[in-house]
Amino acid sequence: MTTKQVLAKLKSLGTAQTRKTYGRHGVTGDMFGVKYGDMYKLVKQIKTDHDLALSLWDSGNHDARVLATMVADPDRLTGKVLGAWIKDVDNHVLSAALAGIAGRSGAGRKLMPRWMSAKGEWPSATGWGMVSHIAAEPGALTIEECRTLLGAVESKIHGSKNRVKYSMNSAMIAMGSYVPGLENEAVRVAKRIGQVEVDHGLTNCETPFAAPYIRKAAAHHRAKLAKAAKKKTAGRKPTASARRRGQSAGSSAMQ
Repeated sequence: MTTKQVLAKLKSLGTAQTRKTYGRHGVTGDMFGVKYGDMYKLVKQIKTDHDLALSLWDSGNHDARVLATMVADPDRLTGKVLGAWIKDVDNHVLSAALAGIAGRSGAGRKLMPRWMSAKGEWPSATGWGMVSHIAAEPGALTIEECRTLLGAVESKIHGSKNRVKYSMNSAMIAMGSYVPGLENEAVRVAKRIGQVEVDHGLTNCETPFAAPYIRKAAAHHRAKLAKAAKKKTAGRKPTASARRRGQSAGSSAMQ
């Protein structure tokens, strides 16, 4: 699909109600107001198209930029492109979208420490948002790296900008939920921090208290892993030697 075709499709999918919803979440400027469910259907048609992603971002339209983060090739993203994109981020919806693709990009991961420590709200929020995505990848973060990050969260969260606090809180939850051996430590840090106050504007969104959320999410993650392991074991075909042992055992039992 060409950029013109995609923009036309996005425009046809937009609704006044969704534009109103995005507005309550701080999105301003040019937007069509496309629901994420419709966006995902469009992604299935496009799949990965990095050149299209670059063009969509350059359009300046909010929905097009969110879609750009969904169809871009993380392996082709450069520090230069990401550096330009982060300067355009001016709301938490786009920040979260960029954090997802940047977290899967080698160039993005190199930029993450700089973004996290940035004075601006959106670079910092995006950098900490990347931690949430990376923590969910098995082995992507060591427990030592997570302890350093948890220390930064504990010492800086209450003095950080509004959406940075939310991203830090989410990063703490993700690390405690997904990184083996870190749950109890993350819960202790969360309890010391207490409730994190974030202004969600004209929405009904709330910032979760991290400690119980970590317990619940970690338990769910363990159950999911156990189910996957059980399914894998059940579906594994017996080896030739195992079949021979079974045949031998059966023959002996008949004698």
